[in-house]
Amino acid sequence: MTPRERTNQSLASSFERYLQDKGKGRGGDGGNYRRNAARELERFAEWAAGDRGADDWTGIVSDDVDRKPTFDDLDERVFREYARHLGGDRGLKQNTVQTYYRYISAWCGWCVNEGYLEAHYAQRASAMAPLPEDDGRKPGDQQAWTSEQRHALTRHVDERARDAVEAYTTLPEDTDPLDKQRARYVALKATRDRALVFVLAYTAVRVGELLRDPNDPRRRGVRWEDLSLDDGSMDVYRKKQQWDAASLPDPVISPLRSYRQLMDPPTEQWPVFPTFDQRTLAELVQDDLADRGERPEAITERRAEYARDLLLALDEDIRPPSITTDGARSILQRLSEAAEIDIDHPKHDYLAPHGGRRGMGEVLVRAFGYTVAARYLDNSEEMVRERYSHIEAGELGDVATEALEQID
Repeated sequence: MTPRERTNQSLASSFERYLQDKGKGRGGDGGNYRRNAARELERFAEWAAGDRGADDWTGIVSDDVDRKPTFDDLDERVFREYARHLGGDRGLKQNTVQTYYRYISAWCGWCVNEGYLEAHYAQRASAMAPLPEDDGRKPGDQQAWTSEQRHALTRHVDERARDAVEAYTTLPEDTDPLDKQRARYVALKATRDRALVFVLAYTAVRVGELLRDPNDPRRRGVRWEDLSLDDGSMDVYRKKQQWDAASLPDPVISPLRSYRQLMDPPTEQWPVFPTFDQRTLAELVQDDLADRGERPEAITERRAEYARDLLLALDEDIRPPSITTDGARSILQRLSEAAEIDIDHPKHDYLAPHGGRRGMGEVLVRAFGYTVAARYLDNSEEMVRERYSHIEAGELGDVATEALEQID
């Protein structure tokens, strides 16, 4: 297709190729960026066609023309109008407006390289003029666990796990097998939650590097084979799209070791943090046993021998999926409420996963400076300085106060 022919194409005709180029995994069909970009491109196409926007908005094609918008209809005035639409008509926060416009701008730049457009209209000053100023913050990415919050949460999950393990290990020998299984299940869930909280609180690993992301097939969640408790390290698939070793500090080792001993995974390929969702596990167990040739009646009888399908999965090595990043948020919501932790944050009423990473960053910057913190956080020193600039500002304020006291 020649460049001239491409400019006559509908906007949507380019979306799939663009998303394939930007997607992750085999075939380019994974990744959060692809999902979010697809959503915003669809909204842009609807707006351009007049199907989205103010009541009097009819789209970028004249009323007397009966066709969908094409690339010939795009210029900087169109993107200027869309920036105005994002900033005003949709009532979005200023940072969200900037984020949504960047998806469209990135697609526009790709269209220039592919011959759909002659110029990067979305990046022109006149097109971007209606956009609100970006204050440099990411929406919802500002919570940091304080030392008090971190200690309260880790103390709570540690007490729960200890009580559950003691209740299971001190059962009388003549305890009914199903009751013993129920106690083991409770202990497993409590020790899994404790291990997850300690890892999030002290390793500063991104939750997307630790758990399963349904939108990225490469992020299947860490497995026991990825952990070396003796060396204090864990292999994770980093944000920079490569495997790398993350540190497991001392506070994390004991919860992981105790949890592994209780779980006794049948193989090293088992996820460290498997889902405990009953519906998911029931379907998984039934399908796997059926694939092994078991008849429905036999499967029903086999499941009846276990208090929970997770315990059957452990015995039969039916490997469940890891919990998802959303699952981790649900767990932390439940634990934050149970621990009665005082949380004052405009977006989150619980200790969100990214807050553990950010809180650990604060500790490292204050204790060892930006260079060491950047290495531990797997970020550039420049980015760490930018995100934790309030610490330096506070320290400089103390210096200024001391200077004033000495001079004045």
